[in-house]
Amino acid sequence: MNDAQALLGGRVDASGTTRRVALKAALGVGYAAAAAPIMAQTAIKTPSTGLVAGEVTIDVKGFKMPAYRAAPAGKKDLPVVLVISEIFGVHEYIADTTHRLAQAGYLAIAPELFVRQGDPSEYGELAKLQSEIIAKVPDEQVMGDLDAAVAWAAANGGNADKLAITGFCWGGRITWLYAAHQPRLKAGVAWYGRLVGNTTPQTPRHPLALAGSLKAPVLGLYGGADTGIPLETVDKMKAELVKGPAAAKASEFVVYPDAPHAFHADYRSSYRKPAADDGWQRMLAWFKRFGVA
Repeated sequence: MNDAQALLGGRVDASGTTRRVALKAALGVGYAAAAAPIMAQTAIKTPSTGLVAGEVTIDVKGFKMPAYRAAPAGKKDLPVVLVISEIFGVHEYIADTTHRLAQAGYLAIAPELFVRQGDPSEYGELAKLQSEIIAKVPDEQVMGDLDAAVAWAAANGGNADKLAITGFCWGGRITWLYAAHQPRLKAGVAWYGRLVGNTTPQTPRHPLALAGSLKAPVLGLYGGADTGIPLETVDKMKAELVKGPAAAKASEFVVYPDAPHAFHADYRSSYRKPAADDGWQRMLAWFKRFGVA
C-alpha cells in the first residue's frame, strides 16, 4: 500500500489554502499540510521550546532546495538525521517529526524532494499527485539532494560523521536506497517503505535489489496488517540481507501484527499509538547503537 491508498476512505481534503495558513501559524513557515484528512484530535504537537526551527534553503548545484530543519538552539557538533516525507511532502506532521528529533538532541532536516516536479499541497486528486509529481521524481535526483542536505548540515552545526536517516512510506523506500548510496551513513530506520516495485527510468532499482549494497544497517518498521506491503516481501528482503555485507547482516525488521500502513502518521486514521511509540523508541535506540547520538 502506498500513502494514497492508506487515506481514510480514500477521501482527500483539497483545502490547501486553509492548511497552508494553519501551518504558517503553527510553524512560521510556508509549508503545506498533507493532501489528506487532518485529524486534529490525534495530531501530536511538539513544542519548539529550546529549539531553532524553520525553513532553510540548500544549494544543490545552483538549484535552491527548500527544507525544514530543527535543532537544539546554540549547540554544535550535533548528530544529523535526514527525515524523508511521505508523498505529501514536508507538511506539519513531518515538521513536527523534526521537532521531536531535535528535542532528543539531533539536528533533523527534512528536504523538499518533490519541489522540482511540483507542490503536493496543490493536488486534491491523489491519482494526479502520483502521476504528475511522484512518478517523475528520479531516485538519482533524490540521492543528490540528500547528499546536499548532509553537506548543509555539516556546515550549520551538524556532525556528518554521525549521520542517520529515517523516512515514512515513500520516504521509507528512500531510506533503504540511501543506505546503499551514502558511505558516511551510520544508520537508517525505514517506516513501512515498499521493498519491491516496477522498474522505471526514474526508479531503476528497489530495496530488494540493493540489499547486498547496504553501507549502513537499516531497521525496518512494518505493519502486519499493511495490505499493500505483503509480508512475503519482508521475508524476501530478510533472505537477501543475510547474504550481504556486514551492514546488511546487521539490519533488522520489526513487524507490528495488527498495525496497518502509515501507523506512525498521527494525523491519519491509520495511526496506532502503541506501535508508533514503540517504533519511535526503537528508532532512537538504533541510532545510538550505531553511534548516531
